[in-house]
Amino acid sequence: MNNFNKLNLRDGFLENLTSLNYISMTNIQEKSLPILLKNNNIIAQSKTGSGKTVSFSIPIVNKLNNKKFAIQTMVICPTRELANQVAKEIKRLCRFIDNIKVLTLCGGVPYKPQVHSLFHKAHIVVGTPGRILKHISENNIELENIDTLVLDEADKMLDMGFYDDIIKIVDALPKNRQNMLFSATYDEQIIELSKNITDEAIFVQDESVHKKEKITQVFYEVDESQKIDAVENLIHKHNAKSVLIFCNRKYKCEEIADAIFDKGFDSVVLHSDLDQNQRDETIVLFSNKSYPIMIATDVAARGLDITDIDLVINYDIAKDEKVHTHRVGRTARASSNGTAVTLYENSDMDIVLSIKEQFEDISFSKVEELEDIAKDNNLKPIYATLYINGGKKDKLRAGDIVGTLINKAQLHKDDIGNIDIFRFHSYVAVKKEFEKKALDCLNRNRIKQKEFKVYPR
Repeated sequence: MNNFNKLNLRDGFLENLTSLNYISMTNIQEKSLPILLKNNNIIAQSKTGSGKTVSFSIPIVNKLNNKKFAIQTMVICPTRELANQVAKEIKRLCRFIDNIKVLTLCGGVPYKPQVHSLFHKAHIVVGTPGRILKHISENNIELENIDTLVLDEADKMLDMGFYDDIIKIVDALPKNRQNMLFSATYDEQIIELSKNITDEAIFVQDESVHKKEKITQVFYEVDESQKIDAVENLIHKHNAKSVLIFCNRKYKCEEIADAIFDKGFDSVVLHSDLDQNQRDETIVLFSNKSYPIMIATDVAARGLDITDIDLVINYDIAKDEKVHTHRVGRTARASSNGTAVTLYENSDMDIVLSIKEQFEDISFSKVEELEDIAKDNNLKPIYATLYINGGKKDKLRAGDIVGTLINKAQLHKDDIGNIDIFRFHSYVAVKKEFEKKALDCLNRNRIKQKEFKVYPR
């Protein structure tokens, strides 16, 4: 029985939720959805991985007027990655409604195509504060029909210095609107922001996500010279298949990647020096399991919809407990369990104690205990990722790619992994042993009566 049926949803919505395998509501969904579906304002404290995107997306879709071709909802996110993931989820949730346009407005990508898209209207915009404000200041975006505002991961936006931009955006919006503010923490900054955005908001809280049964946290005191060996041993100890390593500096990402390559591990890196296409491809390659390790700065601490990372390693300890919370939240997402390991030096003891106050179940071990770990984890890519030089502009759909691989390459559906379709290009993951077969097939055969160039990644 789908317990979303307790909600008063529009025709076809429950069937779509069931098809997406949304059967049971998470804690934050149970607490927030009855309130939001009555058009109330809300402030929700909810950790990463709790299902908050669905919490605010269902009410947005439920009241959307698809015949009114004007922007009705604005969702503001701290990062491009999170904005893209939110937009993708909203599109999935409203796929049972015809002709819905969801537009992303983020920095780091060309500006003029966004102006063009806004001229041709949209129902929902999802974006980052700076880029949304730029469009508002240049009168590119029509605001008068917006009846819903969502601030997603509001605490992160404040940490990034977006308070003034958010207030300017809010001041430009119609006053009569529903407001939804979601934050992993609830401190004085969030309280101040909420007072400036919404009156009479209902506060709900979900503290269930980072409990011990979900995330096992272990801290090791190390010297800097011990860290690479510790990373190698931890991967073997936990038999990890998907590993996310956090460090505090961009240059350190590259250094770690080189060092663990010498240990026999392939990895990709993610940091702010990469342009948007490079960042998109890096995330695709990691989520597809074409590279089992990603090394990242805190640009990756939020907004990555990767559900099965089984080991997070803090190579450098986070700058504060809030950042630490978001890092460890990359594992144990949805209903899975996970492990988060933090390497710290003696000089980091103040922040270690601060983090421990937030997580009573942290255990401390000696790094020497890792030295006799058997090196028997064959951490190799499960899938290969292929790049196709066609995308949404070519009307290319996932089903077209799957159909070609099944009918022409004789692959089974279980041999095909994730498919990601962008504006001008696409990616498809296939099991590693079928890489050459799939590559040859897609280069020899037309997809949707069109010839595309396909390359390995």
